[in-house]
Amino acid sequence: MPRVDLDLSVEIERTPRVVQVEGIFDVPEAKRATVSMHFDAPFDQRPWQIGLIVGPSGSGKSSVARHLFGEALVEGYEWHPSRSVVDGFGDLPVRDVTAALSSVGFSSPPSWIKPYHVLSTGERFRATMARALVDTRELIVIDEFTSVVDRTVARIGSSAVAKAIRRTPTKRFVAVSCHDDIVEWLQPDWILEPHVGGFHWRSPQRRPAIELEIVRVHHSAWRIFAPHHYLSASLHKSAACFVALYEGIPVAFDAWLPFVGRLKNGRRGRRGHRTVCLPDYQGCGIGGALFTTLASAWAGLGYVALSRTGHPAEIAQRQRSPEWSMTASYGFTTRDRGALASRRTSRCTHRRAASFRYVGPPMDRVQAAALTGVSPI
Repeated sequence: MPRVDLDLSVEIERTPRVVQVEGIFDVPEAKRATVSMHFDAPFDQRPWQIGLIVGPSGSGKSSVARHLFGEALVEGYEWHPSRSVVDGFGDLPVRDVTAALSSVGFSSPPSWIKPYHVLSTGERFRATMARALVDTRELIVIDEFTSVVDRTVARIGSSAVAKAIRRTPTKRFVAVSCHDDIVEWLQPDWILEPHVGGFHWRSPQRRPAIELEIVRVHHSAWRIFAPHHYLSASLHKSAACFVALYEGIPVAFDAWLPFVGRLKNGRRGRRGHRTVCLPDYQGCGIGGALFTTLASAWAGLGYVALSRTGHPAEIAQRQRSPEWSMTASYGFTTRDRGALASRRTSRCTHRRAASFRYVGPPMDRVQAAALTGVSPI
């Protein structure tokens, strides 16, 4: 059984200021500062994938993590000062790099091609976690987990990381953090609290629900989200635009256009035009939930809801969902279908794309009309 037996001690140089502080605040005179920790950490008694070492600053979390897990402790990765984030994964194929980034909720290709040091704090956190996910070591321990991001981003990011880790059965991960607000979102298999010498197993549960408010907006709202779209910053001015609010904050955008083409039985359709979830809120399915909810609304109004996407994360999400049916095979588009087809697909010729049709339950017509501002057909 793993055990922690640590006596941490450091000599105190008794300078005049130290003596003065002792006198002002009635601090006992001491030549050394010592912290002792002695307790069992029986994480070897059952299988696990995610652990959490949590406690206040100065409680010895990093020392305990180093004592228990040694070389598995990661305090950060080196990144090239001028090369893009996707160049920081060694010889890993690009497809695996983008999959790792997307899996931890960093699904913004425009940010992938930037150097690490210019990313936002939340994006750097996600990039670091992507590196940890593809690290060849089976066990990775991240110190100061979520300490540099705001608490909303910390919770969303913890959920994304947990989901990515549990999709990789051979990977184990331990977070070292001074924040216990991530417990419900990270859902660790065990928690170790060095400051009280406590260790306990827990059963992972569903993370807390993310309640979104969806509102129809003017197309000018696109400017908040445009820099994060993976294809183009352009938006058709006639698109029906929607924003998802989380705790009153705009976090995701969706735009739809009328479908121009033939559908069976002369039905009319709507197709997804632009979908963006802001980087700090990626990884928890917010973008997919917004898109699918609106598809359900269009279905409730009598439309066929269609989607064509080249984003790997969106394709994977819709392939897993029983509410979507793939209508076109997943593969590279080509230019050898005639001049007209070439012009129509010219922006898709070097990426994979897939088409889907919504087959899930339709939203109530009254509710759908209220949400979209469109009358049933």
